[in-house]
Amino acid sequence: MNKKILGLVSSLALVSVLAGCGSTTTPTTAPTAAPTTPAAMTGAIKVFTRDSTSGTREAFESIVGFAEKLTNDAFEVSSNGDMATKVGAEKSGIGYASLTTDFEANNLTPVMYEGVEATIKTVVDGTYKLNRPFSYATRAEGDFDSEEKEQLVAAFIDYMENSIEGREVVLGAGGIVDVDAGTPWDELKKDHPIVDKDNSAITIYTGGSTSVEKTLKAALESFIPLAGNFKINMNQTGSGDGYKRVLGSEKDGANKADIGFASRSFKAEEDVKGAMISGVYCKDAVVVVVNAGNTSVEDLTQAQVAAIFMGETKNWEDIK
Repeated sequence: MNKKILGLVSSLALVSVLAGCGSTTTPTTAPTAAPTTPAAMTGAIKVFTRDSTSGTREAFESIVGFAEKLTNDAFEVSSNGDMATKVGAEKSGIGYASLTTDFEANNLTPVMYEGVEATIKTVVDGTYKLNRPFSYATRAEGDFDSEEKEQLVAAFIDYMENSIEGREVVLGAGGIVDVDAGTPWDELKKDHPIVDKDNSAITIYTGGSTSVEKTLKAALESFIPLAGNFKINMNQTGSGDGYKRVLGSEKDGANKADIGFASRSFKAEEDVKGAMISGVYCKDAVVVVVNAGNTSVEDLTQAQVAAIFMGETKNWEDIK
């Protein structure tokens, strides 16, 4: 009897084991969430603009076509960098900045204009219309601190504007320029023997546009070891100061400069004919920017941009 019971128990156990080995367990998986589309931006548009002396502002308003019609609700910022910081921190913000701006680092999204992205190629081929010159003017001939500084400034301008090497540096820093049309610096430097001297006691002072800062700094720093290790002092405060500090009312003041810059053409009242040298060293694009968190705006027409900055379109959902 005991043997029969033991055998029965063993048989049942074996059946149980075999059944377990033959069973299939369906794994439980969490349901895949459906992709979500970011909600379109709604609510009031916060417009940011540069101050009235800004060359970027003047170029932007002129090209878009709303000069003197900016909304009174616009918030003024002091520089290109300040614009990037403010719009990058304001989810409902919109503004405009130089193409040289680091959009990603500042939490910005560049917006296409009339269906065209701002790039070096589209500015050069003329399809991107929001572009402007980076202009410069020096002090008058004979009005520098020394003859050596005057010669060094002339050499730097030639390097930045005309040499292949200088143009490559400007291009690398975001400026728009035709590198292939340049001349090797080894050829140009023959006209500037000052670069072969020790110029470590000379400081070149610059002023004017804040938008030129990135390209200008790159050009100056690349030229220092090629021209006797001179020093630089950059005081970029806005295009309105470019002319004043080399040829105008502040040329002999505390903020005087050797080269003044404007991120636009110099105005008729800014007579640069008296400069030792004046010209344009590259072009730049002005780019409409929004906060990177604003995923509902990728492209705006001229009419849409004008309506926003004139205050006619006040809310994001009203853009048509």
